[in-house]
Amino acid sequence: MTLVDLGVPSLRPAQPAPAPTSGPLIDTFGRVATDLRVSLTDRCNLRCTYCMPAEGLKWLGTDALLSHDELIRLLRIAVTRLDITSVRFTGGEPLVAKRLEDIVAATAALRPRPEITLTTNGIGLDKRAAKLRQAGLDRINVSLDTVDAARFARITRRDRLADVLAGLRAAKAAGLNPVKVNAVLDPVTGLDDAVALLRFCLEHEYQLRIIEQMPLDAEHRWQRNRAITADEVLDALGRHFEVTPDPAPRGSAPAQLWQVTDDSGAVGKVGVIASVSHAFCAACDRTRLTADGQVRNCLFAREETDLRRLLRSGADDDALEAAWRAAMWAKAAGHGINDPGFVQPDRPMSAIGG
Repeated sequence: MTLVDLGVPSLRPAQPAPAPTSGPLIDTFGRVATDLRVSLTDRCNLRCTYCMPAEGLKWLGTDALLSHDELIRLLRIAVTRLDITSVRFTGGEPLVAKRLEDIVAATAALRPRPEITLTTNGIGLDKRAAKLRQAGLDRINVSLDTVDAARFARITRRDRLADVLAGLRAAKAAGLNPVKVNAVLDPVTGLDDAVALLRFCLEHEYQLRIIEQMPLDAEHRWQRNRAITADEVLDALGRHFEVTPDPAPRGSAPAQLWQVTDDSGAVGKVGVIASVSHAFCAACDRTRLTADGQVRNCLFAREETDLRRLLRSGADDDALEAAWRAAMWAKAAGHGINDPGFVQPDRPMSAIGG
């Protein structure tokens, strides 16, 4: 199997030069990061079985988190100096973070203005979707793994399906379109859930994204042979829908899009994110900032660059920019999930940000 088969870049200089001091945020393979994922908190009000234990985790203290001013300063550097064009706020659960609307508004005021998106579990979104839209939020992704209430309660350990559905309706009414639904499928019931979720999304004009479960759980219980693959998802959907490849170029999008038609003639699209079985690292355009100010050049990186320490030691914007550039310059060819020596990151997804 070649590097191209694995979805990673095929060429790298034998002796990389120092990181560039200007221009786009680039790595040694020539990939340009234009998409910034910002975790606002590691806290969450659900306890999904594939993410964290029932009792939750030891959350970051207030002093460990970036302050509002620190975060906005880093966002300004990212947009005005590093050519970031898209900012996605994540968690944990970003709706439990302080001053979310203020953060969105400050990001919308940057020039050039980036696209601003949010990934949320949807709890409480029904009361805030319109305010977020007014603040400058452009689009939203809502996590929803099943539309079966009993299964939802078992997966999330919370009986909150009605709240998530209300949040989806509010997001659509607020104009946060297209409203996307992110689903991580349960190993036992997931293929049935995929069919029901797609019917639900077609009915309500949401766009479904099905994501392969990745080794990012806090308890390190992920098992490759139990996780549902993208090919299995497409086989299951193909038994109930007409499924054909979407002709639009994929670009750097993590989801491979498919056009779907059901028996009633309803037409839509579904995206499948095959992070494990069909890696797309060669097209990755993402850089990540954790809630405590660490730059991660990959979701599965084993090392981080501490911008919070630099901020609090009086570093100027030039030093912060240089540190961020150096972090991305060192990005590996791929996430390594399929390597024999793969080691899961110490931080779980809730502490990294999606």
